[in-house]
Amino acid sequence: MASHGAGAEWTGKRAELLRAVLRGSVKTGTNGRKVPSPPLLRPTTHRPHLPLVTYKMATDRLAALRAERAQQYQPSGYQPQDPSAYQMNAYPPQDNTHSTHGSNGYGNGNGGTTETEMTRFYDEITALQDLIHSYRDNITRISNLHSRSLTVTDDESLRHATSELDAVASQTHDLSAQIKQRIQLLEANRGKVQGRDKEAWIQQTNVVKSRFVTAIQEYQQAEQQYRQRSRQRVERQVRIVKPDATQQEIESVVNNDQGAQVFSQALMSSNRYGESRLAYREVQARHDDIKKIEKTLTELAQLFSDMSVMVAQQDETIDAIETHAVQADKAMEQGLQETDKAVDHARAARKKRWICFWISVAILCVIAIILAVVLTQVIPKNNNNRRR
Repeated sequence: MASHGAGAEWTGKRAELLRAVLRGSVKTGTNGRKVPSPPLLRPTTHRPHLPLVTYKMATDRLAALRAERAQQYQPSGYQPQDPSAYQMNAYPPQDNTHSTHGSNGYGNGNGGTTETEMTRFYDEITALQDLIHSYRDNITRISNLHSRSLTVTDDESLRHATSELDAVASQTHDLSAQIKQRIQLLEANRGKVQGRDKEAWIQQTNVVKSRFVTAIQEYQQAEQQYRQRSRQRVERQVRIVKPDATQQEIESVVNNDQGAQVFSQALMSSNRYGESRLAYREVQARHDDIKKIEKTLTELAQLFSDMSVMVAQQDETIDAIETHAVQADKAMEQGLQETDKAVDHARAARKKRWICFWISVAILCVIAIILAVVLTQVIPKNNNNRRR
């Protein structure tokens, strides 16, 4: 009986599933079994647990329905765009890397709006600040190489330090030329902006020039210190070969090549040939270094002079702007004073009008009183005359 009841129950379930299939309300699962439709497609109070594949099919169908509905409300020819593509089009990428050897590319365009020019200007200011930072880093490296070259004792180390020093000095020279050229280009493009943008342009350019002038002064100071220490080193080496050398002879060795010949003659007569030979080589190297230092100091002096002239011209421009600002303030103060005077005059005029008004009212009142008195006297007399 139990088996018969179970079989009947299973037959009933199969019949129910068959009717559901005919109504289209049953989906096929991953294991081939019949499962109910998702609750989104068949509203019912009973929500059985759905397999993953069935749920995905329902969500896909829902997404397709939403797409069809959205397409009905879209105008013809409309093509949706990728949000990331919109961002790429709205904000084009910019190259913010600034090479210390390449061209800046500033001012090569055909002009544009003030906003575009100011954006390029601030990018150029940032690049110049980076270049000045690299310039000062090179000055620090040069100072360290100066100290190392003064402490080496063998020829190989001295040659290596001198070679590295020459390379850094050459790179620093190129940097200074590039910075100067780009600052001059900023000055040339200053006329592209007006108003407050022009004031910001002048101010930022002046800041960059001041920092560059300060860096040049640091470089000059480092070279002057190295020149002084090199002279002292040459003097010590000369006294090794010729202890009784005069200051004039030492200056001759330091300043000109003929002095080196005098030093070589003293070398031949010295008893300590090996030590004197090393001293002579170092003196020759120091003499070449001093000549390079003098050349560098001359170039720095010219660069400092050029930048000082630019800063002075910039100061004149700033002074002119300040003068115009002061004049504008004075004109504004005068305008405010005139406005106050106009307000006072207007108040006085209104006061006078009110005074005139009340005087007129008083006169009218007096006239009315007089008329009333006269009428009160005339009317009774007329009445008496009529009665007689």
